Amino acid sequence: MGWARPRLPLAVAASLDGAGLVLLAVAINALRQSTLANQQLLLLALVLIYLSLGWLFGSYTLLKQARLRRSRMLLRLATTAGASLVASALLGWLLRASPAITLLHRGSLIPLFSLLVPWSALVRLGLRQGRLLNTQPAWQIVALPQEAEAVGQEWRRSPSALPMPLVLEFSPTLWSSDPPSSAIALSSGVVAEANVLQFCEKVVGQGHPVISLTALAEQYLQRIPPRWVGDQWLLFSSRIDGEQSNFEQQLKRFADVLLSLVLLLLASPVLALAAGLIWLEDGAAVIYRQQRTGLLGQTFAVLKLRSMVPEAEGEDALWAKEGDDRVTRIGRWLRRTRLDELPQLINVLRGEMSLIGPRPERPELEVKLEAEIPNYRLRHWVRPGLSGWAQVNMPYTSSVEDSELKLSYDLFYLRNASLWLDLLIMAKTIKVVLKAAGR
Repeated sequence: MGWARPRLPLAVAASLDGAGLVLLAVAINALRQSTLANQQLLLLALVLIYLSLGWLFGSYTLLKQARLRRSRMLLRLATTAGASLVASALLGWLLRASPAITLLHRGSLIPLFSLLVPWSALVRLGLRQGRLLNTQPAWQIVALPQEAEAVGQEWRRSPSALPMPLVLEFSPTLWSSDPPSSAIALSSGVVAEANVLQFCEKVVGQGHPVISLTALAEQYLQRIPPRWVGDQWLLFSSRIDGEQSNFEQQLKRFADVLLSLVLLLLASPVLALAAGLIWLEDGAAVIYRQQRTGLLGQTFAVLKLRSMVPEAEGEDALWAKEGDDRVTRIGRWLRRTRLDELPQLINVLRGEMSLIGPRPERPELEVKLEAEIPNYRLRHWVRPGLSGWAQVNMPYTSSVEDSELKLSYDLFYLRNASLWLDLLIMAKTIKVVLKAAGR
């Protein structure tokens, strides 16, 4: 699973954080001449609290950044430890912890989470210095002279802080004397060259793998630029969400219906409150209906809590943008928490959408997007979603260029869609909602 490989260091860091918390708790209680007998479930609860808050405050995403600022790392770890201390103390108050439950007393909690900060910092510094983060081979990109600049620009568009591989211009005499010293990724133009097979044999003969530039982007950038797909669009055909459903698609549909019903039930008080605030602000309609393009190009009416002023667009379809002055005061809060999307659970129940998938776009805007972005219609091969891989990796789109970047994430999802990836997107979406980080 290409999306899971870069997260191995995060899993190792979380495991070491949990192990450190357990060992520190045992040591602190031993020094206090107390025992953790019959407190194993509470210890597990403290581990889950610390890991969950570390995930929420971004103490693990630091490992994916090219530069690790120690001040930022310590701030996030201290914030995580402080919040964990408060949450654990609140748990002790709710449980009315008796003197026998020493784990939740101040004498244990304060030193425990204080010592966890330097321990977690050492874990992250050790992983950065160790070989776990650098297990992948070094790569060189081989492209035609007219492709080289565009390849570099596309690589740098990725929000991730991955270093740019060396881009070499292809020629039949490349490495005629000196053999390659790294793994090689070939651009689509190089793949079409007549003598490229002999070139590949030479590289493989030196013990280095050769893959396409598209595969390299999928593996490292976790997106597939549509201009790099070329005429290889049939690679996505096995992922079409059609009438012949396999077991995984049937399971996803069952989960969509079940979770949508549960979420509608749980969110009904919030929906009622938000609807009342929208109506009180300007007295206009609460629910906004808009035509969107769905599975295999079929249109449907998407439902949203209205977050803009009435008649915000007039006759023309306009891009939503950051700081949009058409957004109401209540709408800004709804958008940041993505609560304006909750009525789309009804679209999910109707089968027009899924919980996870590419976000549906307006047909009026898609006319231009299809004309300017190659392979744009591939995103229609799966059911559109309430949230998606593009939504948790980039903000709202406000231009054709942004839409092309968004499509690259949609193509990655199309190639790698699975229940596990859906769970990861759902977890990232929850994080956005909890931090009110939507736009």
